[in-house]
Amino acid sequence: MTPQDPQDPQAAAGQETPPARPGRRPGGEPEDHAPAHGFGDEAAEMANETEVEASDGDQAAADELTLAQTALAERTLDLQRLQAEFLNYKRRVDRDRELVKQNATFGVLGGLLPVLDDIDRAREHGELEGGFKAVADSLERIVAALGLTKFGASGDEFDPTLHEALMHGHSPDVTTTTVDVVAHAGYRIGDRVVRAAKVTVLDPEPEGAAAETTTDEQ
Repeated sequence: MTPQDPQDPQAAAGQETPPARPGRRPGGEPEDHAPAHGFGDEAAEMANETEVEASDGDQAAADELTLAQTALAERTLDLQRLQAEFLNYKRRVDRDRELVKQNATFGVLGGLLPVLDDIDRAREHGELEGGFKAVADSLERIVAALGLTKFGASGDEFDPTLHEALMHGHSPDVTTTTVDVVAHAGYRIGDRVVRAAKVTVLDPEPEGAAAETTTDEQ
């Protein structure tokens, strides 16, 4: 048997010391063996952290998408502007090229007009025969294929944009200013006049002269 401690009053009184209760510090508060945080609290905290990270990730993705859409819109506008500039440049180049072609054709055909006038006079006098006729016909076909068109004939209504009047006369047989004789035919390429037709013109009789003519006839 263990000798009793003379300093323990209970032992001195002949009483046995009760066993210490589990979880209780000698002379102090009972020990708390429960965990500081439960598994549920830790899971909730982890879920909250995950939600915060997901929210931040979604916001960053939305910001990146907005920036990408803005950059795409700017690049699209740049491409549209470049395309419009290119189309305008192409139209201008095509127009200039066509104008250069027309001017070159105009200059060449303008130099052939005296030759064409000689052919017309030879035809009027019946001198266009044999090999000369074949050459003349070939030349007229070539200039026609290049777009050169002849105009001006007796009886046409006088048009100052197409005809050059060399002489004026009067006639009771016309009611408007009319081409009488074509001295030189006119030529044009499309709507562009290469040379106006040189003609003599008949004007209607003045009203006084027409009245005198009617009185004399009566």
